[in-house]
Amino acid sequence: MVGPSRPLFVLFGSSIVQFSFGHGGWGATLADIYSRKADIVLRGYSGWNSSRAVEVIDQVFPKDAVIQPSLVIVYFGGNDSMGGHPSGLGPHVPLPKYVENMKIIASYIKGLSEKTRVIFLTCPPVNEEKVKQLSSDLLSELVRSNESCQKYSEACVELCREMEVEVVDLWTAIQRKDDWATSCLTDGVHLSAEGSDIVVEEILKVLREAKWAPSLHWRSLATEFSEDSPYDLVAADGKSTVNICQSTFHWSKQWD
Repeated sequence: MVGPSRPLFVLFGSSIVQFSFGHGGWGATLADIYSRKADIVLRGYSGWNSSRAVEVIDQVFPKDAVIQPSLVIVYFGGNDSMGGHPSGLGPHVPLPKYVENMKIIASYIKGLSEKTRVIFLTCPPVNEEKVKQLSSDLLSELVRSNESCQKYSEACVELCREMEVEVVDLWTAIQRKDDWATSCLTDGVHLSAEGSDIVVEEILKVLREAKWAPSLHWRSLATEFSEDSPYDLVAADGKSTVNICQSTFHWSKQWD
C-alpha cells in the first residue's frame, strides 16, 4: 500500500469490467474522476459468469483484509445469459441460479464492513446482427440474444430491490440512444467509449442520489493534498499562487 489512505473502490465482474480500463472505458473514466479522491482497483475476469464469481469471491474479497472497500461495483450476467451448450459446458447459468448467485455475491460484499457499499450493473443490450458476425475456429457458436439479456437484467433489478442494493439498469439506459446498436457497442457485446460514458453517467447518478453516510460521490470526497502551497503555479499578479487541484480542464466531458 501507498499513502495517504484513500477510500477503495473495486470493480468486480467479467469482460465488461476487465476491458473498462481500455481507451475511453468507464473504469478508466471513473479512475480519472476520482484520481485524487479514491483508489479504483480492477478485478475483471473476461469470460466469467456469476457461478465462477461465487467460487472465488472469498479470495477476491478476503474478510480478514486490513482495508475493506468503500464501494464495490459488480457486473455479471452477460455471459450467464448466453445460450446453453448441449455438453453442459460453458458460461450459461439458468436464470434462477443466476439470481441465487447474485444474492450470494451481494450478501457477501455487504458483509465485508458496515461501510462497504454495493452497486450492481445489469446486462447491457447486445447487437444480435453484429454478434452473428463473430466467429472463431477455437470457439463453438456464440448464442446471445437481446431478449435473454432483458430477462437477466430485469431479474437483477428485482433482486436488488429486494435486497436494497443500488442498481444501474444498463439494458434500459443504453437503449435510450436511437443508434445504440452501433454507437454504444464495439463487437455487438462490449462497450464503446460512448457506451462507457453512459455507464459513468448512471454510476455517478447513483452515487449522487444514494443516502449513504459518508457520500461517495466525487464532489463530496476530500481532494488529497488540496492545501495551498507556494510551489503552486504563479498567479498573473506575480504575488500569489493558484491551486489547480480541482481543475477539470483536461476532461473531454464535464461530469456531475
